[in-house]
Amino acid sequence: MARKKRESKTEETALADGGDVTAEASSSAAAQSAVPESEAQAADGDEPAPSDETILDPSADVSAEAAVQVDASTEGAESPPAEVVAELEDEQLDRVVEALLFAVAEPLTALRIGEAAGASPRRVKSSVDRLRRDYAVTNRAFGILEIAGGFRLYSKPEFADYVARLDKVRAPERLSAAALETLAIVAYRQPIVRADIDAIRGVNSSALLKTLMERKLIRAVGRSERPGRPLEYGTTKRFLDHFGLGSVKDLPRVEDLKTP
Repeated sequence: MARKKRESKTEETALADGGDVTAEASSSAAAQSAVPESEAQAADGDEPAPSDETILDPSADVSAEAAVQVDASTEGAESPPAEVVAELEDEQLDRVVEALLFAVAEPLTALRIGEAAGASPRRVKSSVDRLRRDYAVTNRAFGILEIAGGFRLYSKPEFADYVARLDKVRAPERLSAAALETLAIVAYRQPIVRADIDAIRGVNSSALLKTLMERKLIRAVGRSERPGRPLEYGTTKRFLDHFGLGSVKDLPRVEDLKTP
């Protein structure tokens, strides 16, 4: 009887101890579950995860990488000229075109003006049209001529006598009747060789051709296929500028020059 009581007590003690062990095991498991994953990895021997303080801002790396890419993309690229800025407005472009025409005595092409003003030739031509209208409305003493393939300012013919009184104004180049005759033949028959000029005039024209070339009114434009390959002559832009012509197509018709 006493033995059974001792065995019963032993079982109760074992159960009690087992309960404590179970509780302790449960408590240990709960504690382990509460440990951060990073610490658990450290306990397993893995490299510890960086703390919040050591994590870099990812945007910083992206910005740095983008900056490097921008530098690489722009390396070696030509920077735009300092004088080239935004496209000029119409009113400002008109003033620039007017200033360029005032500054240069020779005719300026729309392309050349556009290169200086930073505008297309089409916009330059529109600007010239606006300036012409403005000059007409305000009755200015000058205008814009389209001659020799370009544009040039000129004073109106009614002021020629006043302009001629200025000592600094260069006297217009005078050509003899023979030189004008030779020049007219070249203008209407170009390209033409000297033998044909001589045949039309009936005299030798070598000296006159030399004079006209020195004044840059005519030039050698090529060689004929005739025996000896003589030089062929034609007019120049200086010729068009001198006589106020846009092109040789603006020459008066021969029929109109004939005496009735």
